[in-house]
Formats: sequence, structure tokens, C-alpha cells
Amino acid sequence: MGPLQVVLGTLCVLLLVVAVVLATQAVRKMLAVIRTGQPDGSRFGPVGPRLKNLAVESLGHTRMLKWSTIGAAHWFVMVGFYGLFLTLVEAFGEVFDPSFHLPLIGTWGIWNLFVDVIGLGTVLGILVLIVIRQKDHPRRTGRNGRFTGSNEGRGYFVEAVVLVIGICILSIRAAKIASGLDDAPGWSHPVSSALSNLFPDNADLVSVIAFVKIVVSLVWLIVIARNLTMGVAWHRFSAFFNIYFKREDDGAVALGPMQPMTSGGVPIDFEDPDEDAVFGRGKIEDFTWKGMLDFTTCTECGRCQSQCPAWNTGKPLSPKMVIMDLRDHLYAKAPYLVGAREVGDGKGDSAGGESVMTPEAPSMEQTWYSGFARIQGTNDAQAERPLVGTLEEGGVIDPDVLWSCTNCGACVEQCPVDIEHVDHINDMRRYQTLIESSFPSEAGVMLRNLENRGNPWGVSPSTRDEWMKDMPFPVRQVEGAIDDDVEYLFWVGCAGAIDDRAKKVTKAVAELLHTAGVEFAVLGSGETCTGDPARRMGNEFVFQQLAAENVETLNTVFEGREAGRRKIVATCPHCFNSINREYPQLGGDYDVVHHTQLLGQLVEEGRLTPVTPIDRKVTYHDPCFLGRHNKVYTPPREILDSVQGLRTQEMHRCKDRGFCCGAGGARMWMEEKIGSRINMNRTEEALELDPDVISTACPFCITMLSDAVNSKKEKGEAAEHVEVLDVSQILLRSMAPVGAAAAGAESGPQPGAEGTTDRGTAPQGTQHGETQQGQSGPGAAPAE
Repeated sequence: MGPLQVVLGTLCVLLLVVAVVLATQAVRKMLAVIRTGQPDGSRFGPVGPRLKNLAVESLGHTRMLKWSTIGAAHWFVMVGFYGLFLTLVEAFGEVFDPSFHLPLIGTWGIWNLFVDVIGLGTVLGILVLIVIRQKDHPRRTGRNGRFTGSNEGRGYFVEAVVLVIGICILSIRAAKIASGLDDAPGWSHPVSSALSNLFPDNADLVSVIAFVKIVVSLVWLIVIARNLTMGVAWHRFSAFFNIYFKREDDGAVALGPMQPMTSGGVPIDFEDPDEDAVFGRGKIEDFTWKGMLDFTTCTECGRCQSQCPAWNTGKPLSPKMVIMDLRDHLYAKAPYLVGAREVGDGKGDSAGGESVMTPEAPSMEQTWYSGFARIQGTNDAQAERPLVGTLEEGGVIDPDVLWSCTNCGACVEQCPVDIEHVDHINDMRRYQTLIESSFPSEAGVMLRNLENRGNPWGVSPSTRDEWMKDMPFPVRQVEGAIDDDVEYLFWVGCAGAIDDRAKKVTKAVAELLHTAGVEFAVLGSGETCTGDPARRMGNEFVFQQLAAENVETLNTVFEGREAGRRKIVATCPHCFNSINREYPQLGGDYDVVHHTQLLGQLVEEGRLTPVTPIDRKVTYHDPCFLGRHNKVYTPPREILDSVQGLRTQEMHRCKDRGFCCGAGGARMWMEEKIGSRINMNRTEEALELDPDVISTACPFCITMLSDAVNSKKEKGEAAEHVEVLDVSQILLRSMAPVGAAAAGAESGPQPGAEGTTDRGTAPQGTQHGETQQGQSGPGAAPAE
């Protein structure tokens, strides 16, 4: 051990002490902040499935590999970070003694081969990620880049650290080989052996490179210890916990049902709520500890942003920046949350000097795209800042950001660390609606209609029976308990019974079931809205009222029937999701299928046989609440594939990357005033394929896509023969003899023919309005 080794080794030990102390303090403060969140006892078990999912997502990189090149590169970087940690331990020995090897495994061939391969993979992987970040840099992509709004400087720092450490790992081994200090078998270090030709025979060089590796590693640790909002680095530790504690213990993403409204970790009893119950999230401390862990874990990768229909149509909502804003506000307000000092003492910073939890000022891109600059520091203004508010109010989240969300779930589906964006947005909506009574005015009409008439349009409940009048066979209606020979209760839904376009789908499904010999019955005027629009708007109270009424009705209908015979078929994915996955929260357990699932089964069993060829080109649009929220992708496509002559072509954005129609999250009932229209964006993508039919399986999607297609026709940008049809309507056409008409399957003009498709006229207020031109939107429903 020479003088060089003594000096470098001593510096490394001193730096290690500083880094460990700061890192320990940082972890303790981070945990203290997260513990201030509301309790949530649903996240801890069952342990086995959660551990299995953690292993699959982490080691298998299943979420990252949705983006194959990036996922593969990131896998090597991840494995290098954890798998090569022992090389950092070895470096502490090498800085004192260049010939040092780890005990037991230091000269083991398998270990050395692993270090060589993963070390090279780490270097190549981070170079790939660096190139991708530069290609997608906001200076090139502007608003369209997924890194727009991210803290670029932090990303550069982490990438540089990984690259330097990866190079150091290979260089230390190469310098050892060049100096004759490596005892491992030659076959175990092919990469290092090749690099050794670049290094002189100098043992001191081994110590110098080991010193650089240690210093860079510890500086990285010190930097992130002083920046608790640096998710691009902290996710290396917190992501494992975030994945383990994800909402669904079976590994599914946090989509489908909205969770019950809780206060203090306990569901709120809306019939007799506690006086101190917290309704939604009105302050940062109202979020659960898991929410705060979500905020801490965000990597700022922007996958959610790149898939968000609101962001992609010029609206201020970026799921990434919502989480970033909540994170930065959380840690800026942290001294108040952990009780470091009293609010209002006017001293600005927390006692004991500057807080390590003060966030770094956002970059210019981030400030601009957030809509307004965030209030910095931990002063009184930060503590008293409203969670949702305009620029003038100093809000953390702008109202336009909050109400732009369609609940499509693209952000949750794509997030590699299982952040639950939709749940957090809806929880903030709940507070705004129930406590502040602050929501888009046109949605208020919808809510009043739900309360007074049981449907969003505000029409008379008797209207629900009208679609049955011109059916070629009698439709059975349920009065009391359902007849024993009836297999399915057909849940028609509000749109299916009221909207003229959706009524055609209802008729088509009814005729197909009748043709297949499936005994079904409907509730008719006994139905009421499932409450989905109210719940997604944030009005949990109205949802609870409507859902409780429906559960009581359905339990009466199925009284005496055991599980497996309480069958419901629904045409609306929103109804399907509510009855199937949300009503169990209120004691309603039923066997619910979407009509495409049932029809697909009937086709497979030979009970429905398409016989008439249909020479049309079709592209299928995945409804968000059928696809991403409930993973029903295959049945609609299998039905289309069964129709002779039909040519299908997928849009670029399809299945789990499908693009929203713009109607979810109660957006069907709100004006679209900012940016371009989501339904137009989606329709333009479909029309690029030059289809004859745009098919879907949701009444809301039919409304949105039909309106967009009609607008395109008026402008001469779409052929007159282009139709928007439900999958069931196409199937019914293929069942009818040539030239025959079937209820709900009215044929439009053939390709190239003159005239427009007869889709019928929707009741007043059901057309989704062209708000950009000042026309009334769906929120302008008829008065009560």
C-alpha cells in the first residue's frame, strides 16, 4: 500500500461516512412524510401473490418491455445497478490494494463473466437511453415529446453517473489484467481482456479508477439524499415498494372499479357519515400513504403523458406533471406535515436551517407546461396553498387540468412503476364536487337529471320501453323475480334505451340473442342509471343512491338464484364495469358479461352463424372501459373475423394503447373547450386507413365517432358511405339473407353510393356538440 492508496482510500472512507449519514437522514425524512398520509390497510396482503407479482414485474421487466428497445436497455441498467453492487464493495479494497479480490467469489469464473457481460450491457443500455432522451428532447419534439416537462438536468445527471460507473467497472478489471493482477480464468472476462490492451502495466491506475468509481457513486448518493423529489433516482429503491403495494394484489393495474370513498382508511357510510370524515382529497395530507409513495416514485419518464388523449389534443393535463406537482408540493409542505414548526410563524424555513425537502425550482419547460409557476419553498404561502386552484389562487393543480381527464386509463396502463393516476385525479374531483361544489357547469345538468329522472338526459323513465315497440318478437320484461327459464337479464342502459343510435345496437343485440335461442328479459322502466357518470364526476353521493337502488332491484330479480345463475349482459362498457366490478362494493354480486363476449361465445358454439358475406373494410376502435379497464380485447375481433368477406385493419393505437373517444370520465357531459377534439383526433386516425366501417362496442364511442365522421363528411374529408357501427350490428347484417333488413342493422349506402347512412336522430341533447364552433355540447341536456 503506497502513499497514493492511503490518500485515496482515506478520502473514500470519509466520503462514505458523509454519504451514509445523509442518506440515512433522507430515508428517515421520506418515511416520515409518507407516514403522514391517510391509512390504507388494503395494501399489505396476501403476501404470496404480491411477492410473485413484484418478482415478475421487476426481474421480468414486464411493464418496461411494453416499449421493447427501451425496456431491454433499462433491464441491463437495472441489473447492473443491483447485480454489480459488490463491485463497489470490491472497489473499496482495490483503492487500498490494487490486487484485492472479493473473498470467495472474486476469482470465480461465473461471477467474473457475469460482471463482464452485465457491465457491458449497462454501458450499452445507458447509451441507448441517452440517445433516446436526446431524440425525444423537448427542443426537438416540443409539446409532443414524452420528456416535455421533466427535469432534464436530473435525467442527465443520473445517466452520466450510470455511464461513468459502468465504464469504471470494466476499466478496473481491464487495468488489473494489464498489470497481471487478475487471477480469474481467461474465458471469464472476454470484454475486459479486449479492453486491457488500452491500459498500461500500472497497478496505481487500478486504485485511481476505483477511486473515481467510489466518488461518483457516493456523490450520486449525496445528491439524491439532498433532493427527495428526484424520482428519476429514488425510484431505484421506492419502485419495489410501489409495485408490491399496488392496488390489485393479483398484479392487475389500478383500473376498472373506482375504489370506495374512504376517510381514515375506512369506507364512508353515506347514510350516516362521521362529522370529521374527509371527503376526497382537498389537501395534500388527505392522500393515503400509498398516494404519497406514488408521488415519490415517479420517474418522470413521460410514458403516461405520451399516451394521454387530453395531452395529445392540446389540453393542460399531463398525468406525469400532475404527479410531479403533487410530489413537489408534498415535500415543500413536509415540515408542516411532520410537525417541524407551527404554521403561520412567518419565519419561512423550517427550524434548524434549510430543509432538505425543499424542491428544486422547475425547469422553464416544466413551469410553462404546468400552466403556471409553482410557489417555491416551505413558507406559509406553501402550507396554505389550495390543492386545486387557478394561477391567481395559487393552486397546485389547475381546475382545467383536473377536469380534462377522460379516465381512459392509458397513463395507469403504461406506467412502469404502477402509479395510480386515475384514482388520485378522481379523489381530487370528489372533494371539488362534494365539498367545494366546483365543477364544470354543464355537468351540473347531468347530475340533476340523474337525481330527478334516473338518466343523464333527463327524459321520462317510461322512455326506456320505447325501443321494444317495433321489435319483430315480444321482449320479456321482469316484474319481481325473474322467470326460471330466463338465462340472462339484458341490462339495456340509459344510452341503449334513449339515444337513437344506441337503440339500434340494443335492437341488434336483442335480435341476435333471440336468433340464438337465448332466453332473456329486460327491466324496462325499472332500470335506472348505474351511477357511473356521477361517480366519475366525483359525486359519490349520487352514485351511492343510484347504485343502492339498482342493487336492491337486481337482488330482487335474482332472489333465490345461486352464483353462476345471476347472469347479466350489458352493451355499455360503463354499465358493464359498474355492475360487474363496483356493485360488489355495495353487496351486489352478479355474473356480468359484455354483449361482445356473449355473442362471441354464441358464434363459437355455432348458435349464431354468419352466412351473408359483407364486402367492407373495417377498423375496430377499443372502448377504454371495455379494453384497458376490463381487458376485453379479443371477443369483438373474433366476431368481426367470423364474418365472411369482411376485411379488418388495426389502427396504430389499438388494444392497450388504444386512443380514447373523449367521452369517459363523465366528459360525455362536459364541453371540450381547450385544444382540439379528442373524437376528431381518433376519427382522423381511423380515416387514414380508408375504411368503409369504423366499428366499436360502446354507445358513447358510437356517439363520439359518429359526430366526428359526420363533421368530416360535411367538410368533404370523409366518404359519404363511411359508417360507425357496433360489432353486433355488423354480425346481424351477416346473419340476414341478402336484401333483408333486420331491426337495429339498417344498412347504409354501399361504398361509392350516393346518400348518407340512416343512423336515425338522437333525442335532443344526446348529440355530442361541436363546442369549438360554439354549438351546444352533450351537457346541454333537456331541462328537468
